[in-house]
Amino acid sequence: MKRILSVLCLLTITIGYAQNNLKDISAKQAFERALELRFQNPDSAVALLDYSSNNYLQLNDTVGTTYSLLEKAYVFENTARYANSYDALWTALILNDKRDDDKLKSIIFVRLGRIYSYNKRVEESYKYLKSSLELQKRRVEKLNLKKSVLVPYYYSLAKTSRELQENNVARIYLDSCYLYFSDEVDIQPLAHLEYRGKEYLDFEKAVLLEREDNNQEAIAIMEGVIPYFQKNEPTYLVLIYKYLGDMYLNISNLKKSEELYRKSLDISENYKSHLDFTPLVYENLTELYLRKNEYKNAFKSLKKAKELDAKFFDGRSSINQSLLEIKDNYRIEKDRQEKQIQEQYLKQLEQEEEISKLQLIILIGSIIFLLIIGYGYLNYLRTKHTNEKIFIEKNKELEIKKQQALIDIKNKELASSALQLIEKDEFLKEIKSKVSVGTDKNKIHEINKVLRSISTNNNNNWDEFKHRFISVNKDFYNKIFEKFPSLSQSDQKICALIKLNMSSKDMARLLGISVESVHTSRHRIRKKMELPRNVNLEDYINSI
Repeated sequence: MKRILSVLCLLTITIGYAQNNLKDISAKQAFERALELRFQNPDSAVALLDYSSNNYLQLNDTVGTTYSLLEKAYVFENTARYANSYDALWTALILNDKRDDDKLKSIIFVRLGRIYSYNKRVEESYKYLKSSLELQKRRVEKLNLKKSVLVPYYYSLAKTSRELQENNVARIYLDSCYLYFSDEVDIQPLAHLEYRGKEYLDFEKAVLLEREDNNQEAIAIMEGVIPYFQKNEPTYLVLIYKYLGDMYLNISNLKKSEELYRKSLDISENYKSHLDFTPLVYENLTELYLRKNEYKNAFKSLKKAKELDAKFFDGRSSINQSLLEIKDNYRIEKDRQEKQIQEQYLKQLEQEEEISKLQLIILIGSIIFLLIIGYGYLNYLRTKHTNEKIFIEKNKELEIKKQQALIDIKNKELASSALQLIEKDEFLKEIKSKVSVGTDKNKIHEINKVLRSISTNNNNNWDEFKHRFISVNKDFYNKIFEKFPSLSQSDQKICALIKLNMSSKDMARLLGISVESVHTSRHRIRKKMELPRNVNLEDYINSI
């Protein structure tokens, strides 16, 4: 937090000074004026960008503030003041920490990755550059953008890999750039992206070809892009002329090579751009002069190279003394915050775990209690149901027994009535036989009339008996008729009398037939019922 406060205080003091001279212009105007001056007068550009970022901050315009800080970081970077550039980027990252703006964060990550690469902090460099690319990929998927918007971020990875001498990796990323390249996508002309168009890709391709010793092809490509950079980005000619000089040096065209190196140095001096690149130019000039046997010039170039290298990269340099001590304050602060959050979260988890345990115990206890109650209630219902079932079955059995007893009583009454009918018939027959002995015709006529009446009453008696039998044994008659529809009425009479347990003799007397006829009827009934010989007819009929 101290680092944050110091950076913000420095920003406020610098901006306060600039405000005295820039009272009448807006933040946007100051920003645009700074873009015009960033190469010709870097310090003035920084003052304008300080003014711009402060005004945007007062307007709560985080985006405007961020872009001003990004441009200021690029100016510092272009003049090899990497510690200042880092501070500006770090401040921009803090401003956007809580914002859901993948575009701005990805740009900040690109610049941080580039600064780390200058100081051979390879792991940190790739971490930020790859994070930047992943954020852009997420934007492409989320907003359904064209994949050509990924080209600047693949380009940063390609360029960084090439500068770190990882040529194969650089070639892979550069191939991705060409794969997704499209002229239809407008790249906002902000220096922090470094990429403007296809010519930047061709420049990287030429440098990689030179490293593969394809110097002629590389020269053709490099000279082909010079007109574009002369018109649109003259400061980039510092790099183009340097690498083009390397290519001519490789093919031993020393005159052309020296001419290009001098052009590179002149442009760097005039535009105050890519100052950190000049030590490399002087180193190559040293080799060139040694080939020409110009040892004095070689010594001067080597001395100059060492002086510039010490100025920009040596830890003893006042400019870069803090550079080697750069720590990722943002990451450290974030780690501290995350650690604090994790500790709080762990405490919260412990409390939640205790509460969860208690809740679990209560829940388990409640479940067990409910299960016991449920089991008891279920057992009660089962017992009640069983008892009710037993009671119903007993009542049913009792009812059946009552009905059967009643039927048995009525059947006995029927049997008794049938026997009385038999006795009555026998008595009448006996009277008939005695009366028929007389000779008086008138009396005989009257007697026959009475006898016929008695015979009719006998038939009525049987009908009455049948009606009473059916009313008592209704199910029996229905079942026997349903099972054996072929039985005649005489057969049904025999079956009814068998049901009453009457003997063959009584049946014969009741029906007025011989005992042999009864036996014949019984045999006929067995045959119709298809009963086996071992099945008793009386038992079978009584079971129906």
